[in-house]
Order: sequence, then C-alpha cells, then structure tokens
Amino acid sequence: MISLDVTATQKSHPFGHLYVQVIIAIIAGILLGYFHSEIGSNLKILGDMFIKLVKLVITPVIFLTVTTGIADMSDLQKLGRVAGKAIVYFLTFSTLALVTGLSIANLIQPGAGMHISPTSLDAQAIEVYATKSHAISFIGFLINIIPDTIVGAFAQGDILQVLFVSILFGTALGLVGERGRPVLDLLRAMSFPIFKMTAMLMKMAPIGAFGAMAFTIGKYGIATIANLAVLVGTFYLTSVLFVVIVLGAVAHYNGFSILRLIRYVKEELLLVLGTSSSEAALPGLMAKLEAAGCARPVVGLVVPTGYSFNLDGTNIYMTLAAMFIAQATDTPLSLSDQVLLFLVAMLSSKGAAGVTGAGFITLAATLSVVPSVPVAGMALILGVDRFMSECRALTNLMGNAVATIVVARWERELDFAKLEAALEGKGDSP
Repeated sequence: MISLDVTATQKSHPFGHLYVQVIIAIIAGILLGYFHSEIGSNLKILGDMFIKLVKLVITPVIFLTVTTGIADMSDLQKLGRVAGKAIVYFLTFSTLALVTGLSIANLIQPGAGMHISPTSLDAQAIEVYATKSHAISFIGFLINIIPDTIVGAFAQGDILQVLFVSILFGTALGLVGERGRPVLDLLRAMSFPIFKMTAMLMKMAPIGAFGAMAFTIGKYGIATIANLAVLVGTFYLTSVLFVVIVLGAVAHYNGFSILRLIRYVKEELLLVLGTSSSEAALPGLMAKLEAAGCARPVVGLVVPTGYSFNLDGTNIYMTLAAMFIAQATDTPLSLSDQVLLFLVAMLSSKGAAGVTGAGFITLAATLSVVPSVPVAGMALILGVDRFMSECRALTNLMGNAVATIVVARWERELDFAKLEAALEGKGDSP
C-alpha cells in the first residue's frame, strides 16, 4: 500500500496533515501571484517539477498494481468482465456529461449578448492548439495504445500503453503458474520501495501547489476571470451539480455517500486544485481506493483506464465552451447542429485521451469538424482556460473514484466494511 501520511507525531499537529499544508501553499501562491505577479509568473518551474516527479512513479505504480493483481486472479475471465463493465460505465457517464454541458449552455446561455465578430478575433492565438487537434483521430488513438516496444511504453510514460503491457504481462504471469512465482514474488517485493518513494514525493506536494498557483495568478491575473465570469461560474456550477446530483445519485444507489467520498479524497482534490493536473493525484487515489475496500485488480484497471476514457469534467467543458463561443459570436445553432456537435465531441473526446492539454485541444478538434462554430472563437476563452482546467481535473478525479467503487461492487470485489470505515475516517491509512 502507498503510505501518504506523515509520522504519527507530525499528524498530531494540524500542520502535519498534507491537505492542510496544500491549502496553505495554495493561499500563499495566490497572494504571491496577486501582489508580486512577476515573481509568481516565474515559479511555474516548481509546479512543473513536482508533476514530473509524480509522473516518474506513475508507470511503475500502474505496472506493479495491475500485474500482481491480475496474476493473483484465479479466474482470468473476470479480467474481461471488469474491463467490459468499466467501459460501459465510462461511455454512459461521458455521454451524460456531454449532454449536461449542452443542456446548461442552452438554459443559461453564458455567451449571449456579447455580439463579438469572429473576424475581430486573434486566430493566431489558438493556432498551436488547432494544429495539434489535426493529429487527433479515434483510429490513431486505438493504434497508439499498442507501444512500439515494451520498454518504449515506460520510456514515454503513456498510461494506456503501460496498462496494455501490464495486462498482457499479468495475464501471462498468471497462466504460467508456479514457474512464474519467483517473478511474482519479485514484483511484490519491488512494490514496497516504489510505493515508499511515492510517499516521499507526495511530501513535496505543497511546494508544487505553491509554485503552480503563484504562476497561474501571476501570469493570467484574477482579473482575467472577471472578464468571463459568467462562463467560468457556469462551468464550475455545472461541474458541482454533476458531481453532487448525478454522481451523488450513483453513489447513493451503490450504498455510499458522495460527500463522504469527497472528504476521504480531499488531499488528492487539493493537490489537483493546486497543480491543475489530475495525474498528480493518480498514485494517491489508487492507494486510497484500495484502502477503502476496492480489490487491487479493479483499482489497477479502472483508474488508469478512466484517466483516458472517463473524463466527465472535460466532456462538460467541451459542449459548454462550444455553445458559449456560438452564443458570443451570434452563431445560430439549430437542433441538428447541436446534435452534430454532440456526436463529434463524443468521438474526439476519446481520440484525445492522453494528450497533454486535452481539454482545449479536443475542443479545437471538435470545432474544426463542426463548420457552424468558428474555431477562432476559442481565442475568447484562452485566457481563462487555465482556471477552468482545475475544475475539469477535479471533476475527472471524482468521476473515476466513483467509477472504481461502482465497478468493484458490480464484481463483488468491494469490502463494504472497509469502505464504510474509510469514509468515516476510521480505516487504516493507505
């Protein structure tokens, strides 16, 4: 298990808790970025270095968790069932998130009344994103899941490629039986130092959050949000409602509380808030879900796959932002246009899985296919995209946490006693 807590002596003091340290770091970063914007905008390196440190251990954590979990499975058909149920869940709720964004945009109409001419927009500002979007295709995404070499998957740090190799190797290791036992024992032994290293790196989270937040405020300024406050506010409100109402209903039906789950993963949520990266919280989320009673094979399969296929926050953003641009530029969209937008967004959201800056790039890919909405309109939201990326990542993380518990319950691989204890704060720390 990954130990993310500090020592008992440290925890006895309020400042010994990681989430308290991250909160203080975020506040300090905001203040520095606001009052000393030049200094704050130069601290991006701290956030970037922390995220790179976390990415350093993501691939071995996924490989060891998935491989050992699958190798221990007595029934390998269960592997197919878990993967199949996870994909069905992901497709269902990704679609629901797209519909939610589209519906809220029609209801609130955050871009109405701006009357901006597309010809007056700076198309060059989003040219780099539009260029990247042309490389996105669903077929290309499927082909890219298979790495050129086994080592290449780990060298590039592609989560889906590492997951693919892990599943193949874990299956093969389980099939060879006793002859593979020494290898399995070695991988289990390797887990301890890798997970300990992860715990050591997590103590650097406040520094990373401080640097990333100071950069965001120093570079873009809080005033940037005010210029597009309706869009940003609508997106945050929509995401909160999606988590509390939609995911909350799913959680309630499956026997747990979404609010208690949020409290349980608060350290990971704050880490995502500070760094705008959901990957920064991946190792900790996997550890906590396993500590909450989800079987290791389920956690190892569902969480990494969900990071590519179950992007609820990104999907809400895509349809909401596209509709905002149409409204702001007085571009009328008929029902058929909105249906086309929805269908293209559904495909492009899967094609961009694993792409850095996927939210903005996927939006560019979607608008380039839907001729009604001007791609140049993306220049309107470029300034506030950084602030919305935090909400995207937070919603994505909660969606994957709920998905993992639900799939584990469907497979009867969920220990309800451990889940209840964890959500009550009485379980063993991961």
